[in-house]
Amino acid sequence: AAGAQAPDPLTAAVAAGLRQGRSVGEVARAVGLGARQLHRRSLAAFGYGPKTLARILRLQRALALVRTGTAYADAAYAVGCTDQAHLAREVRELTGTTLGGYLAGIGHGAEDARSGTAQPSGDGR
Repeated sequence: AAGAQAPDPLTAAVAAGLRQGRSVGEVARAVGLGARQLHRRSLAAFGYGPKTLARILRLQRALALVRTGTAYADAAYAVGCTDQAHLAREVRELTGTTLGGYLAGIGHGAEDARSGTAQPSGDGR
């Protein structure tokens, strides 16, 4: 660790902006970088590009909401997914499993996932 380079000071600002749900373009402008430069710095800092980081952070926000009892559809809407199916695709692509399966696998909401009590509200959001 002593020989490691100091972290890029912009990466904290990039992560914070994306964590707030801002678009990659918005974050790039806010930190004063072009899209390609932001992508290169993100690869170096996080191991993947800013869009993938934004997807991961959005998934984390959705999971936090679901853990508090928010219905899947409501959590999807709150984090900016177009609908619950969009959130379901994101979960499957990023984790390789369903939202209920993921929550059960980490030991949170396993009963809800099995019983369906944390399932969508049915209002189509």
